[in-house]
Amino acid sequence: MKKNLFTPYLVIFTFISFHFVVNAQGKSGGLALYTVRNEMEVEPLKTLAIISNLGYKAIESAGYENGKFYGMSPSAFRSRLTALDLHPLSAHQSSITIENAKKMMQDVKVAGFEYFVIPIPPMGMFKVDEKTMNMEMEGGNEVLAALLNYFGKMAYDMDLKLLYHNHDFEFIADETGTATIDYLLTHCDPRYVNFQMDLYWVTKAGADPLAYFEKYPGRFKSWHVKDMDIEGKFAPVGQGTIDFAKILKAKEKSGMVYYMVEQDECYGINPLQAIEISFKGIQSIGFK
Repeated sequence: MKKNLFTPYLVIFTFISFHFVVNAQGKSGGLALYTVRNEMEVEPLKTLAIISNLGYKAIESAGYENGKFYGMSPSAFRSRLTALDLHPLSAHQSSITIENAKKMMQDVKVAGFEYFVIPIPPMGMFKVDEKTMNMEMEGGNEVLAALLNYFGKMAYDMDLKLLYHNHDFEFIADETGTATIDYLLTHCDPRYVNFQMDLYWVTKAGADPLAYFEKYPGRFKSWHVKDMDIEGKFAPVGQGTIDFAKILKAKEKSGMVYYMVEQDECYGINPLQAIEISFKGIQSIGFK
């Protein structure tokens, strides 16, 4: 996850904060804060207020550093979310290691989160090719599965639920003919490790979400809902080519308990506009 330089959103912030009226009724769905990472870095409280006012009821964090969430202690962050009628549901924690795992999980727990999400292979296993920007993994499927089982058992003992989030590279078969995602689904203990399916990245990989729901029912407790345009780029939900309505019919088979709207890059519109479009999109598709 790279940080982008903050562009002048302050005027937009001011406009939107007065334009939207708190929508106490009809709140639905969750938002992955990675979508608005730049705004959260500069004005986190105002950004969270906008998210709540748009109608989102839950958030997934992606901004933990030095024991704080977006510069706030875990307890202070939880209090701010409560005041804004936002539920801290899941936390993306990419910097987890064997050494810091216990402290990190304690902080996630204090902040009120239920799900601890590992969004990439941890501890230096995740690599990005600087020339092609393709993502890949080093270290092997066995090592990753063992780490996830270790962290998953620790999370379980601390009353947290651990999920692993996919990109596209996990669907590429290795020299044995096994894709990383299939190895993990087979070798990670479902008592301790389940999965957050990113529907964009599954589609990007040329895989079928429905086929995975059939083969591994109940393992995908969370979805990242983000769309893909005709060029293969990220798009607001409902503005692209992914058939979410068809996928949504298999919600129970998949095991999905909750979903998070996300858009990694917004291409010409600011993220606050994108998440408003996506909120309307999830409602029109039938997400609750």
